[in-house]
Amino acid sequence: MGPGRYGLISIAAVVGFIIVWQWAASRFIDPFFLPTPRTIAGAVVELAARGTLLPAVGASLGRVFSGWLIGSLVAIPVGLFIGSSRYVKSVADPFLHFFRFIPAIALITLFLVWFGVGELSRVLLIIYATGFIVMINTATGVAAVEQEKVFAARSLGAAPRQVFIHVTVPATIPYIYVGMRLAMASSFLVTIATEMLAASTGLGQLIWTSRLYFRIDWMFAGIVLLGALGYLTDRLWRWFGNRALGRYVREVGRY
Repeated sequence: MGPGRYGLISIAAVVGFIIVWQWAASRFIDPFFLPTPRTIAGAVVELAARGTLLPAVGASLGRVFSGWLIGSLVAIPVGLFIGSSRYVKSVADPFLHFFRFIPAIALITLFLVWFGVGELSRVLLIIYATGFIVMINTATGVAAVEQEKVFAARSLGAAPRQVFIHVTVPATIPYIYVGMRLAMASSFLVTIATEMLAASTGLGQLIWTSRLYFRIDWMFAGIVLLGALGYLTDRLWRWFGNRALGRYVREVGRY
């Protein structure tokens, strides 16, 4: 079965789910608690017509991508450094595995006190959530480099710097790629959480304030848009990986 047929199966599954949802929500469930897909689509159109939706989407995506990108750019060299030295790893391990179990959501109030209610606190929280995932994946990739390749490069006269650039870094790219992909989901999660508590715009703020007007359809509109945006960004990252990094991520980029 070719990839096109699998794509059709995915589309059919989504369409079937929407049809069942529409049928069940219109017959057996109070639409106040579970709006139908048609009602949610109407809410999306309504919010767009009000001029609320696009600024909210733009604000949320801006925070997600800025925190995710900065966090990844900081975490990758740190992860390479940690993974390349047993001494550095021994020093960093206790702190790395301590802080990575403290979720960014638990630090929201503290960051708001330290850095204020502006964009800085939100972006720093996303960097925090993103950084540990990418850092650990990168360090794991360095540790997983096949020693036979390292020995082969050294036997050909490669200096340690050349081994690092031409052997270690390329072998670590699949781990970095997967780490950044996983970190993207955390970026969305932290962004929405911070917007619910301290933001004047964004999808999280839209979902949170919808409760004041008892607009469950607006809540679902924001939730569905979050899922759709997350799916699209993940597909774009996969496309980028397969196009730009195909020789390195051929195996891990299949799913």
